[in-house]
Amino acid sequence: MITTSGKLVYGDGYKYVVREPWSAQTPIVNAAARIVDSEGHLLAQLDQSGLLTIHAGYAWDGPSGPTVDTPDSMRGSLAHDALYQMMRSGHLGEEWRELSDELLRDLCLQDGMGELRAAAWFAGVRAFAGFAAERQPETRKEAP
Repeated sequence: MITTSGKLVYGDGYKYVVREPWSAQTPIVNAAARIVDSEGHLLAQLDQSGLLTIHAGYAWDGPSGPTVDTPDSMRGSLAHDALYQMMRSGHLGEEWRELSDELLRDLCLQDGMGELRAAAWFAGVRAFAGFAAERQPETRKEAP
């Protein structure tokens, strides 16, 4: 016999999970924000000095859009996803979107992405990713 406790509550899936804490200095200052899970565990934080720290357990879907996940895009996509999630949740103002997009480009360039590809990514998020930074209610699904 199989026994369960309560309903399964879940959200849409992610491809990657951070296994060790990771940090990046951002140009976003005087705008602290954080992401916590449903149990109150800190998953990501942005401090007043602009230091973005992603803690073990944070999940993200890698680079979005018509692109391929490559090593030179992983750090940029992680930072970008965390900052956009902070905006969606209302903890970080959307006025920080352009600097978040620039950080994506800059991290990709630091990691060896070609300038043309990084410029195309930057243009793509500037033109098409605004909806992903808009404040949105949390989506939760329940299985019987």
